[in-house]
Amino acid sequence: MCLICNLKTASAHAPTEAVAPSSPRWQARRAFLLAAGAGAAGSALAQVDVGSASGLRKLVPAETLENSARQQYTQVLSEARAQGALAPDGHPQLQRLHTIAQKLIPHTTPWNKRARNWKWQVNLISSKQINAWCMPGGKIAFYTGILEQLRLNDDEVAMIMGHEMAHALREHARERLAKTQATGLGLSIASQLLGLGSLGDAAANLGTQLLTLKYSRDDETESDLVGLEIAARGGYRPEASVTLWQKMQAASGNGGPSFLSTHPSGNNRIEELQANLPKVQHLYEQARKG
Repeated sequence: MCLICNLKTASAHAPTEAVAPSSPRWQARRAFLLAAGAGAAGSALAQVDVGSASGLRKLVPAETLENSARQQYTQVLSEARAQGALAPDGHPQLQRLHTIAQKLIPHTTPWNKRARNWKWQVNLISSKQINAWCMPGGKIAFYTGILEQLRLNDDEVAMIMGHEMAHALREHARERLAKTQATGLGLSIASQLLGLGSLGDAAANLGTQLLTLKYSRDDETESDLVGLEIAARGGYRPEASVTLWQKMQAASGNGGPSFLSTHPSGNNRIEELQANLPKVQHLYEQARKG
């Protein structure tokens, strides 16, 4: 449900009420609307067009959400280690993931200045799940199932990694939390803005929800395209984005991989990627030339 749409509908049917510019309610409304309209742009040199990130995310403190993600990530790794499912440093597949990440991370900062200070981590968990994710703050995990069952080559792995990085860079979890937790204007918003209130608490207590968030179609498109560009700049074939989703579609015929529960597949996203391949082809070629 779109919060802004609800606000527009409510204001259209509500009786006109004069509010003094100096009143707390006016200040809260002004702050809310400024946050909603001040979306941060992506990379100035971006080849793909994804517009500006939603300003609503500013209502949720990024640092709080990233701290929550770090704690949850640590817990996931601890549980995997206790089960003997966490890949050791010398694991060939983990080393493969690290190599790919090292090529992609240098191209993330233009999409989010906070990424400059992120402590990126990449880990591999032994599981039949066809899944991968990246939490806010650059905490990445791949499951062996997605590598083995889909038989992904390095280019396809880079597309998944770039896609997941893009969710974190575009702060989709932060935006979603703001949209679902912010419920009104006026003094309630004023208290939230001044003391963070329920929004800050929700960000701190998000916990395992970070692993199961279902993003909007627009979020998925943004991550597809931003991930495509990051991977191309890292020297990975843009066409792999298409073969990746073709493999995902084929896998969905067997009950559906976990990845598709939060990343729905479809011909439309493949067509969107195909339409954007020419925009990033030269980035790939430049990267390959060194």
